[in-house]
Amino acid sequence: MTATRRPNRGPKAAARNRAALIAAARDAFAASGYDASLTDVARAAGVGQGSLYRHFPDRLSLALAVFEDSIAELEALAARPGTTLEEVLALVTEQTIASTTFIRLLSMPPQPDPRILGLRERVGRLLEAGLAEAQRTGRVRPEVTTGDLLLAIGMLALLLTELPTEAERTRAAGRIWRMLRQGIETPPRAGPSA
Repeated sequence: MTATRRPNRGPKAAARNRAALIAAARDAFAASGYDASLTDVARAAGVGQGSLYRHFPDRLSLALAVFEDSIAELEALAARPGTTLEEVLALVTEQTIASTTFIRLLSMPPQPDPRILGLRERVGRLLEAGLAEAQRTGRVRPEVTTGDLLLAIGMLALLLTELPTEAERTRAAGRIWRMLRQGIETPPRAGPSA
């Protein structure tokens, strides 16, 4: 008896499989972090392990594909005229609350993969323009650097990974940014005395 081969559904199936893998990985990373089971990702996407590895040869490739949408969303916001540093940081914070894995990629240990460096550079460029404008208008201290902001975002992500629910992460993110702003923002000037 010969085994019946499933017909090859071609490029359309490959594109659907890739999209399904990204969606499943987004959910898995949000729920379980960067170390989420890739077997579970493939199963949730309705594909085999082989299909997962044909599209994404390693975990980092899959994570970067998942978070490409997040970067694109940040880039679209930053490209809008009049967007402030505060708005960009607010969106980064929302993305971090939804999935701490995204921002943790930015703060991985030294000697990171060049793809992570590229991701950091893209986020850094998004922050630079807003930072320059905030400093020009006196809202942010002149000594604050893009590296300082990336460090603050990394610290935020690290702390939020310890909290199990989105509600807890949202509350903690608000408290963390209130504290960090004290070191970033220019102190208000005293008004005329009465």
